[in-house]
Amino acid sequence: MSWYITYTIIYFLIMFAFGFYYYTKVKTSDNYLIANWSMGFWSITGTMISTACGAAVFIGWVGMGFNVGIAGYFQFAFPAMIITLLLFYFFASPLRRQKLYTIADLFSERFGKQAGIIPSVLSAIIYSVPTLALQIVGMTTVFTIAFGLNDSTGMLLGFAMVLGFTILGGLPATIITDALQSIILVVGITTLFVSSIFYGGGIGNVLSETPAEYLTPLGNVGLSGVLLFALSVGPFYLVWQSTWQRIFASKDEKVAKKAGVTSVLIILLISILPYSIGVMARQYVPNDLNPDLIFSYVTVELLHPAIGGIILVGLLAALMTGATSFILQGSSNLTRDMYQRLFDPNASEKRLMTASRLSVVIISILGLIVAFNMSDIITTYEWALRIIGATLVIPFLAAMFWRGVTKKGVLASMVAAMIGTILHPFLNIPIEHTIFGLGLSLITLVVISLLSEHSDEEQVKALYWEVLQSNSRGEEEKNEPISKVK
Repeated sequence: MSWYITYTIIYFLIMFAFGFYYYTKVKTSDNYLIANWSMGFWSITGTMISTACGAAVFIGWVGMGFNVGIAGYFQFAFPAMIITLLLFYFFASPLRRQKLYTIADLFSERFGKQAGIIPSVLSAIIYSVPTLALQIVGMTTVFTIAFGLNDSTGMLLGFAMVLGFTILGGLPATIITDALQSIILVVGITTLFVSSIFYGGGIGNVLSETPAEYLTPLGNVGLSGVLLFALSVGPFYLVWQSTWQRIFASKDEKVAKKAGVTSVLIILLISILPYSIGVMARQYVPNDLNPDLIFSYVTVELLHPAIGGIILVGLLAALMTGATSFILQGSSNLTRDMYQRLFDPNASEKRLMTASRLSVVIISILGLIVAFNMSDIITTYEWALRIIGATLVIPFLAAMFWRGVTKKGVLASMVAAMIGTILHPFLNIPIEHTIFGLGLSLITLVVISLLSEHSDEEQVKALYWEVLQSNSRGEEEKNEPISKVK
């Protein structure tokens, strides 16, 4: 245990040293929430890798590999990263040029401030809170197995560490430490992969002893099953605010696009490892072991503490970076979309900084409450992805490409899709969950937009084309940040 304690203490000392350093440097809400739109290539690449590889990767995806095999990669990780790649390649430039803070900013600027309420609530409450809870549960698993803490103590300790670091340094500290933690993460997951080959008896033994359905891309569900699952979670990654936040934080659109594409390609390679570890674990862990505990079980029970400690720190790094990112995502929504835009548009920097740190506390406490009541990591994550993807993807694409979409059409589309997605399990409809929500969103948006007029609050434009054209003559630096707009 001394190895685990030593590694963990060193890790958290380094993290909080960065936190205190940026606490002395961060003086404005722009810097605290969006890093002053100033981060470079390696910082954005590192933070993307770290943020994408949190509890869902180290814990959920290992468990998914154990349960369904390599097909899990093609159901979840692969479509998620392909959609993220499309987001960076096609949308990084028009999004970065607008100097936004949140996804709700885009809707508020295009359709009026009321249109930003639903995206803000979805991002802050439906996504940020439960995914933060996932990270706290993951940290609890580490503390419980490695240090013998009970679940309640582990959750409170994880909560305190995450809240303390986030409230100190904001997004600048998060992005810089993410870049460093991405190295620890890659080393940790690679070490566990190599160890799993050894404990599984070698590649040859794993291939010969593992049922064929665990080794094929289609598993035992076939092509239609893989595609349906991919479609149920993939669309969300087009409107994942954590990715948008990295685009906004980049110092320019070239950095955003280049770093984004680079990081996605790296993640595509890394993310096959946890599924492979889950498959190989079938050779050497108890068959009745909770899949969410496989990672920690292998690390603590099978590996020498000197090696296992490095892997545990890699897991803690992934969990910390995910937790801080999701807290700041929710904080941005509460501070910019709710407090400033709706209640105090002329707020001073002092009030905005106070609101930012207070909202960090609120999101963190809500995440802790959910963590105490969470039982299934992957199911919880999938629900958040389905609701947000079905509700926001079609309105986002319409705002980007169709001048004819109206405020009433967007609001009706969001409400219909959100309600339809939530009620779907109770309606006995023979259409896949997310596909049903997306179809409902599209039909509602088109019909209501065609039957309604643009409101006075709207800026009638197809953002994708018109933002690019308006900045084609070097006008990007003249754009005012959203915080300075009415």
